Amino acid sequence: MKALVYEEYAPNDDYARILKIKEIPDPKPKPNEVVFKVKFAGLNHDDIWGMRGKPIQIPMPHVSGTDAAGEVIAVGDDVSTVKVGDRVVSHGNLSCRICMACTDGREYDCRSRKIWGFQTGPLWGGYCEYAHLPEVNVVKIPENVSYEEAAAASMVMVTSWHMLVGRAKIKPGQTVLIMGGASGMGIFGIQIAKLYGCDVIATASPNKLESCLKLGADFVVDHRKEDWDKQVFAITKDIAKKKNTKPGIDIVYEHIGGSHWNKELALLKYGATIVTTGATTGYEVQTDLRHIFFKGINVLGSTQGTRSELIDGLYWLSQGKLKSIVDSIYTFETAVEAHTKMLKGDFVGKILMKPN
Repeated sequence: MKALVYEEYAPNDDYARILKIKEIPDPKPKPNEVVFKVKFAGLNHDDIWGMRGKPIQIPMPHVSGTDAAGEVIAVGDDVSTVKVGDRVVSHGNLSCRICMACTDGREYDCRSRKIWGFQTGPLWGGYCEYAHLPEVNVVKIPENVSYEEAAAASMVMVTSWHMLVGRAKIKPGQTVLIMGGASGMGIFGIQIAKLYGCDVIATASPNKLESCLKLGADFVVDHRKEDWDKQVFAITKDIAKKKNTKPGIDIVYEHIGGSHWNKELALLKYGATIVTTGATTGYEVQTDLRHIFFKGINVLGSTQGTRSELIDGLYWLSQGKLKSIVDSIYTFETAVEAHTKMLKGDFVGKILMKPN
């Protein structure tokens, strides 16, 4: 079968030098596995990290791709809930399923956990014609959800759901700050917060602010401006007057990192929560601890989510309460262009690829 393969790193982001379309063996299902024909697969920032070999080195030769949707063509002898012809999407969090974390419902804390298409291999990811996964790592796609919508939702939707619902315990009526609202993560962050009846302030670059409003954000702010935090606090004052509450943010939804961290902490109310994942603009931040201990702030880490949370998200997708935003679709032949676009950040929603 055809697959998008690289065999060396590109620390300088020269994707054209390393990305090649190659023929690799067709997968055959193990007893607990499902094989499906990939219709669409979504790009994620871990594709960039993988090709750089940072922050971790990955198995080589490598096939990336964590979010893949397609039609089942073969199942292993022990598979009981999926059959040939089913439409499925990947749940890319591979865990042991037997440790204390897994059996406690915390698959994301499994010490054996790997992200499919990032930490797996050699040659095991979604950028290929036929993919294989354990039965527990595929979820059936609801009838009125397309392959494109499912592939665009898989990782970012379950991660967003886990951040806000699973970790931050979002409640109706709260004021929620969604950082990077026009990104794959931000798009679902806005929608989930609105699903819960919250007041949503989203940040984005100037050319993406309108997109955040269309997604349901009540207010938008350009986080590239030096005083963006002051603008956010002014908005919370207006919200507080209407609700007869204190100004400030109840939940900060953080995934961009970098220099915004202390400003985010300062915006939080007493006893409020910041939940963080990703940090695409930088891992190392300086923290003014006074914001945390004096106000009793909850600082929560979050990564991916459970299979059950993916099912929850797909349900709301099927009901039209959440929606995927597809920015563009590329083929394996134009993968260099797709990854370059991902790197530059000049897009809204998800970038998808298809085998041909």
